[in-house]
Amino acid sequence: MPYCPLAISLCMLVLAVSPASAEMPVVLADDFEQGMDRWQPLEAEGWKIKQTDDGNVLSQFDKRSSYKPPHRSPYHIALAKDAVVGDFDLTVRVRSTHPSYGHRDACLFFGVQDAAHFYYVHLGQKTDAHANQIFIVNDAARTKISTATTDGTPWDDAWHTVRIVRRVADGTIEVYFDDMLKPAMTAKDTTFAWGQVGVGSFDDTADWDDVQLRGKTVARAE
Repeated sequence: MPYCPLAISLCMLVLAVSPASAEMPVVLADDFEQGMDRWQPLEAEGWKIKQTDDGNVLSQFDKRSSYKPPHRSPYHIALAKDAVVGDFDLTVRVRSTHPSYGHRDACLFFGVQDAAHFYYVHLGQKTDAHANQIFIVNDAARTKISTATTDGTPWDDAWHTVRIVRRVADGTIEVYFDDMLKPAMTAKDTTFAWGQVGVGSFDDTADWDDVQLRGKTVARAE
């Protein structure tokens, strides 16, 4: 049988949905074939829809950013509009498009309440206190909350599947990278019980595709 990246990615997405997650409704499913109208970049000039041989992808293509966060945290963020969730299971495909170096990264965001209150996962090539960890931004510079992680994220030029599982009651956060059976990172934190989700990078570039968000929608608190 010929090698088929699309078939493999679909298999990974099936494996990513646990029975408990499957009980939650699909809040968002986006392959970007209809554009990026369902997304809100915080610096619009750095994002675009890119056509590839396999269809459209969301491309965060410019390292420069006009967005200046109020506290030390990522510069490139695109949030899913009208999708505020508590418990959720987020699966997405990502391809790093930045040259290799220690902090080569892509990030996923969740529990986003505003620019100064959110969680994010930093998938960095080499782990240290500020890379390849789960972080919280709580009206202060980002703080590591990981209880476990790996030596680093094995970035290359290929597509990879990332999954985040969040359960609000006990604060569980699990991050999976390609291997959907064993988490690459874990954390527990109950600070934020709801928020938007998003994709991006700290200060690099990446392409995104095949987003599926299952979750329990909640009303945004004022």
